[in-house]
Amino acid sequence: MTRTEFRQLIEKRIVFIDGATGTELQKKGMPAGVCPEKWIIDNPDAIKELQAAYYAAGSDIVLAPTFTASRIKLSEYGLEDNLVDMNRQLVRLTRSVAGDKGLVAADISMTGKQLFPLGDLMFEDLVDCYKEQVAAILEEGVDLFVVETMMSLQECRAAVLAIKESCDLPIIVSLTFNPDGKTLYGTAPDTAMIVLESMGVDCVGMNCSTGPEAMLPLVKEMSAVANIPIIVKPNAGLPELEDGKTVYKMGPKEFTDACVKLYEAGASLFGGCCGSTPEHIKELVSRLKDMPQHSFKNEPLRVVTSERKNTWIDLDGPFMVIGERINPTGKKKFQETLRNGSLSMVVDFAREQEEKGANILDVNMGMNGIDEKQMMLDSIYEVTSAVDLPLCLDTSHVDVMEAALRIYPGRALINSISAEEPKMQDMLKLAKKYGAMFITLPLSGAGLPKDINEKKQHINTVLTAAESIGLRKEDAIVDVLVQTVGAEGTAGLQCFETIEYCKNELGLPTVCGLSNISFGMPNRPFVNTTYLTIAVSKGLTMAIANPSQQMLMYCAAAADTLMNKPGALEKYASLPVVEQAVGNATNKAGAKESGGDSSVELSPVAECVVKGKKEQIVTEIQSLLDGGVDPQVIIEEHLIKGINVVGDLYDKKKYFLPQLIAGANAMEIGMKHIEPLLASEDSESKGTIVIATVEGDIHDIGKNLVALMLKNYGYNVIDLGKDVPAADIIDKAVEVDADIIGLSALMTTTMMRMDDVVKLAKEKGCRAQIIIGGACINESFKDEINADGYSADAADCVKLVANLMKTFG
Repeated sequence: MTRTEFRQLIEKRIVFIDGATGTELQKKGMPAGVCPEKWIIDNPDAIKELQAAYYAAGSDIVLAPTFTASRIKLSEYGLEDNLVDMNRQLVRLTRSVAGDKGLVAADISMTGKQLFPLGDLMFEDLVDCYKEQVAAILEEGVDLFVVETMMSLQECRAAVLAIKESCDLPIIVSLTFNPDGKTLYGTAPDTAMIVLESMGVDCVGMNCSTGPEAMLPLVKEMSAVANIPIIVKPNAGLPELEDGKTVYKMGPKEFTDACVKLYEAGASLFGGCCGSTPEHIKELVSRLKDMPQHSFKNEPLRVVTSERKNTWIDLDGPFMVIGERINPTGKKKFQETLRNGSLSMVVDFAREQEEKGANILDVNMGMNGIDEKQMMLDSIYEVTSAVDLPLCLDTSHVDVMEAALRIYPGRALINSISAEEPKMQDMLKLAKKYGAMFITLPLSGAGLPKDINEKKQHINTVLTAAESIGLRKEDAIVDVLVQTVGAEGTAGLQCFETIEYCKNELGLPTVCGLSNISFGMPNRPFVNTTYLTIAVSKGLTMAIANPSQQMLMYCAAAADTLMNKPGALEKYASLPVVEQAVGNATNKAGAKESGGDSSVELSPVAECVVKGKKEQIVTEIQSLLDGGVDPQVIIEEHLIKGINVVGDLYDKKKYFLPQLIAGANAMEIGMKHIEPLLASEDSESKGTIVIATVEGDIHDIGKNLVALMLKNYGYNVIDLGKDVPAADIIDKAVEVDADIIGLSALMTTTMMRMDDVVKLAKEKGCRAQIIIGGACINESFKDEINADGYSADAADCVKLVANLMKTFG
């Protein structure tokens, strides 16, 4: 099936995919803890009967059971060397059922490993892992690929690149969202749609995690930005415990009633996830098959994103700033730190510019004496972990740009693409492949344009070339190419004319590098600021500038206000009052930090925890130790205070998983520096906790974070790993006289193993309090199995453990 044929199919009518596989195979005898793909190969009739029932129910697309048949997942069972044969057999099974009844899709999902810098799996290794599985699947042949149950936008990108670099088949990507409406890593539905649509994915949506009712606001959010179809595959409600088994009680009619509302919100492709059956799909098809298909929009998306934030670029919106400081040009101290391999100033510049009001951050690593490509990659990892702002990737080298775009977890802005051949074509192809926006620089191989007409010619050359390979002109932002007024008296006038031409005739946003206009002039801040306010009045969209320059930021806000731009008056009125005359363009003292918890005065050590400063925290702790501060005081009044702020920001949804992990890792480094001193003082832990992922479950991301957080709070944590039998957990808890047992489960198929642990603990007389957590776990399940506590996440677990220790410790 071609991508055009897929689009034609879904433009005609509502399309249906199959329902649950795992929960249905359990009914047919698949035990918990086995490799599902191996069990299916050994019991082929089970999958054949199920898939035949789905085709009979009206499914247009049925997924081959290759869900976790990647090398990383198969290695959990020692089956990685059978990868090619297993994937081919699994596709062949579904092909034998499909015949001419419908389409066969390959099914790909998460690996369970965290990507660097949160984990140790490098992005390119993940792409290669997916490519290996894709190649095996293609040997047998499928009609399309479905990438589903994804918790990480970056893993989605890796899977998409693996498929696109292997074939040209249609791709559907489906993510799973938490109750707060974001993925585990803080990505909102509209961000996921923007990034994946820009990369050329054919259909994006959501599955698992919730019943259909909870998907309604998420579908609406996606639909607001979508130009492609939206897929929904809800669970049949939330899991419940009944007679010792996990059940889904939402019947076909109730399920379909809720899915009709998802259709009305904009969904176009329907199926089911956990707990859904062929009967659910049959009812769904019966109710929706004759509904008119949605008309898909064709609206350009003038927006760049990070993994956690969208920045929309509006021609008539407020003036925007691309923070310029992460650029070593002319900064001797910054250059020195980069040559020494330190990225501390990169992170500091990123945080400071975000706090001062930058909308996008420019990242440039062009200097002598370093590996620009590697330093660019390292900087992207650090900056995307530290701040939420989208990035403008700034390099003149094609290979560096591709390396940067490849690992960037969002929709980036390329700085820049000129009319110079052949580099122009190479850069435009990168923008197309990775879904980036780009800055058009009106230069050619011959150098600067002679006049305004040649400048316009260069702009149109780049735009025409972009449109010829499938990009839109709306993907472009035009650099007005500022020259110094001291050397060319008409420099300002030429820029103003370029701004008006781009906005009024081309309908394009504009950007400028602000400081060029005043080069060689006295009192440069006044020239820069006057130029800026005139340029804003002519329609300038944004500038690459230092947001710490108070005069610039205040005058830009004032210009927006005088032009009556939306929200400008409120923004200007909210700026801190300047008590003294503005004699210096840079606000050296600075306003109170807007990021983090500005109401809390933090020590340098606590700030290292809050901002995840791994490189700096040991130095700050040693400074306190050298000053005679007691190690226990450092823990209680500095480290614990910092991690409490991190937890508070996480609870308030100001921080997400990356910042939580960064803070926990920084604290862990600090604790390791102090631990030898504590040991010599016979320091005691707060209590002993045995933690494990239950038998049959091989997921441990959440469990590992909980263990790290609890260790940081001074608990003696014994981590037994994943897929741990109940007897091993209880035996260890009895052996060490544990105060608490922590249990994790990600899958509905393994959550009942928690009940086994609770029952065995009572049988063996284990005194430990038992707490549970995981994606499929909730408070009611805790009550049903008589566990002692439930926590929704790592930060919540710390509070739960503290309360239990006060009561029972």
